[in-house]
Amino acid sequence: MPSCFLNEQPADAVPLIPVLTGQFQDWLKNQSEFARNWIEGTGFKAKPHTICLAPGGEGTLDRVIVGVETVDDPWALGGLPYALPAGCYYLQSEWEAVSQERLLVGWGLGAYRYTRYKESKQTPAQLVMPEFCDDQAIERRLQSFYLVRDLINTPAADMMPEQLADTLFALAGEFGAQAKQWVGEELLQADFRLIHAVGRASVHAPRLLDLSWGETAHPRITLVGKGVCFDSGGLDLKTANGMRLMKKDMGGAAHALGLARLIMSAGLPVRLRVLIPTVENAVAGNALRPGDVVRSRKGLTVEIDNTDAEGRLILCDALAEAVTDQPELLLDFATLTGAARVALGTEVPALFCNDDGLAEGLLAMAVNERDPFWRLPLHKPYRDMLDSRIADIANSSSGGFGGAITAALFLQEFVPATISWAHFDLMAWNSKARPGRPEGGEAMGLRAVFQYLCQRFGR
Repeated sequence: MPSCFLNEQPADAVPLIPVLTGQFQDWLKNQSEFARNWIEGTGFKAKPHTICLAPGGEGTLDRVIVGVETVDDPWALGGLPYALPAGCYYLQSEWEAVSQERLLVGWGLGAYRYTRYKESKQTPAQLVMPEFCDDQAIERRLQSFYLVRDLINTPAADMMPEQLADTLFALAGEFGAQAKQWVGEELLQADFRLIHAVGRASVHAPRLLDLSWGETAHPRITLVGKGVCFDSGGLDLKTANGMRLMKKDMGGAAHALGLARLIMSAGLPVRLRVLIPTVENAVAGNALRPGDVVRSRKGLTVEIDNTDAEGRLILCDALAEAVTDQPELLLDFATLTGAARVALGTEVPALFCNDDGLAEGLLAMAVNERDPFWRLPLHKPYRDMLDSRIADIANSSSGGFGGAITAALFLQEFVPATISWAHFDLMAWNSKARPGRPEGGEAMGLRAVFQYLCQRFGR
């Protein structure tokens, strides 16, 4: 259990009372005259994410009141672990268990700090885990989300393809999964030529990582994650500002691994496969060039319009491998396009999906879990923007319009229409700190996707 929680309540634990903003006045009427005078004197109105530290008769901290917008707000307590005085607190609430568990997950996510290179100067306040809550499920979720954040936050010097491989093999060992990889020239021998082409200029050999778990009789789910550990842009070099955060370009791989951890730790009755194409998009004499043509694993020839549109190149080879098993569900995650960020901002991932039923189910769970993403269209008329005069397809459009859509259309070329497929184009990064979501690497959409899987596959 993370250090921000306690399993037993000490005698000096302080009650933490969530109060809905719209019910605050009614709640206040039922408090003692001393408490009402204090709370009103502080100006506290129970606005979302505000707190009131209320003393007892001896002047010591007697309770903490926190304003909450709605009972389903997972971030209501997310800002408190470092905002409250150090000590131990317990939830004093009659809300349903599911609402309280959401609050606890938000508290745990708010207590996260990345400390590999710099120790945190603060110790988070501790919250008592209520007996009726599923503490193991909460711990599983926090471990998976922490994994995603840790992977993304780690600088590229310490998070190259070999380190991603170490993470995948460690997960396989922990959960009794099978794992293998193709490294360097082995990619050419296995016809993963685009993965090799993108990563061959780096001293860190490109790889395709492959994990399998679960009983073969169970429904097949395959996850694919873009693992560009650093993206210089290749010969179409990025600017300094454009390159600054490119350690996060393996955020899709981090999401796939985090979701895999959730699935395996929960024992979801599925046959899981995870494919992580991972490279460094570097610059050297043997780097992939604009105008080159490379044959993909599917057999389609791809003309390289721009070497900075490399994520879709490694993904398409992985997707071509993924569909060979005919999975019931295929999900891919990628920090793929700036165009998606322009369309939806940094906090809302874009969803592309070839199955309306799947899309509706995912979007409904995104609303239910307060874990947003938004569907954009696979608009077929834009496909001609990827036409090439000398190859089957180009990897990007020179026009620049509809960039997220054309990237998704490129990937769709490698997924048969008979396979239910969803593609998430996400930021994987908090550009600013918000309650429960510190600045830095972030798991986006995973709470919603995991709940969808649990609902669909009976867990």
